[in-house]
Amino acid sequence: MSQHYYSQQPDARHDRRTISAVLRGKDLRFTSDAGVFSKGDIDYGSRVLIEAMIIPEGSAVLDVGCGYGPIGISAALLAPKGHVTMLDINSRAVELARENALHNGIRNVTVMESDVLSALEGQQFDVILTNPPIRAGKAIVHQIFEEAYEHLKEGGTLWVVIQKKQGAPSTAAKLESLFPIVEEVGKDKGYRIMRAKK
Repeated sequence: MSQHYYSQQPDARHDRRTISAVLRGKDLRFTSDAGVFSKGDIDYGSRVLIEAMIIPEGSAVLDVGCGYGPIGISAALLAPKGHVTMLDINSRAVELARENALHNGIRNVTVMESDVLSALEGQQFDVILTNPPIRAGKAIVHQIFEEAYEHLKEGGTLWVVIQKKQGAPSTAAKLESLFPIVEEVGKDKGYRIMRAKK
């Protein structure tokens, strides 16, 4: 079976390419590669989340499943006095996210390889963002939500983008089992943006 992007060490032959995008009014450039999520262009769900997310400027932010970095880098630009931690299990994605932060002049980020949130001992965040890895399966996606709850400060928010046909109802149910407040705050072309508040 061939590997997909939710692999620690992708074995796909390198196929680096440059993607230009305007996100939240900023002109950004990203290098992507084979073996990472949405290598050809920034995924539409990620774009919907980036346009919807609210990041207070001094926030401690976590991007779970950062891929090559568009969500976390956009968050870092929205929180110039804050700090963004970006996680991915995929070592190739982690290297690309570091490279892309550097190339876009982003200094207030830390990029780490992590299986779900295992690398974050005791750290707490104001905002957690995720375009969850659907292909990894529901158990992993739900584990991300559970561990996000543990790593959010009181009053913190988790932002999730999910396609309706890829599990939005079960996502809403899982979030409602964990968080006191869960709202659908946006939708676009079958994608739903959910915000859960601790």
